[in-house]
Amino acid sequence: MLRSLNSGVSGMQQFQARMDVIGNNIANTNTTGYKTSRMDFADAFSQTYRGAGAGSGTSSNVDPIQVGTGVISTAIKTQFTQGAITRTGPPTDLALSGDGFFLVNDPVGNAQYATRAGDFRLDQSYRLVTNAGYRVQGFSDSGLATEGDIVVDGVGRPPASDPLATVSSYSISRDGKIQVRLSDGSEFTRGQILLQRFSDPNALTKQGNNVYTSLTAAGPLTSGTALSGASAPGSNGLGIIESGALELSNVDLATEFTSMIVTQRSFQANSRIITTSDEMLQELVNLKR
Repeated sequence: MLRSLNSGVSGMQQFQARMDVIGNNIANTNTTGYKTSRMDFADAFSQTYRGAGAGSGTSSNVDPIQVGTGVISTAIKTQFTQGAITRTGPPTDLALSGDGFFLVNDPVGNAQYATRAGDFRLDQSYRLVTNAGYRVQGFSDSGLATEGDIVVDGVGRPPASDPLATVSSYSISRDGKIQVRLSDGSEFTRGQILLQRFSDPNALTKQGNNVYTSLTAAGPLTSGTALSGASAPGSNGLGIIESGALELSNVDLATEFTSMIVTQRSFQANSRIITTSDEMLQELVNLKR
């Protein structure tokens, strides 16, 4: 009798956790680059009353007798499917179309993160940064040989250009190259944004501010020419960069609301198991009056 109580309690606990996952997905419907999560279940350890026995020439096999003890959660997986891309206008808004992650660096702790959110901006030093101030990484020189912070300025300008010319405009191509145009009309490549992809992206840990940690555990596919193993967009299986656009959340509200209804009913069913088990225990106690 107590086993059914434990099974009901475990079901209520796990479906409450699933409701938390669904609620977080719905809350992040409008979060740039957000990837929806899914909770997976498995049956808990079963109590065995009789083990299985192999058959012989004079007897048949014996089936096991087992009673389960409830449900457990095995994983909360992130679904790294492509989100819709919407045009926004600012050249610092970058959307990834295809596989891969931007690499950003925290200048305070010198920690490196991965992100799909491309809502970047230029700081006071013309570095390309996230809203939290993390610096976008790639080739930081015009020769595309040195890795570091992406900067949009006039450093590396052609020798024939006016040394007093200022940056009049810039653009970011699909392969991540920063094309700078100076006020004297000359143009040059200032640097290149690099991307990374992982063999097991579900091993990435959400850190908040739309970034992921545990890059080593996720198995970076270090096939690029850069020292970090990052590669140019559009190469080595990576997607391309869409400038002036953002990748939206991949949350499907219809799916989430359907899952919410199923989860709510499953929670109610498990609570009914507890109520019914309690009533049966009460009948047992009332046998002797």
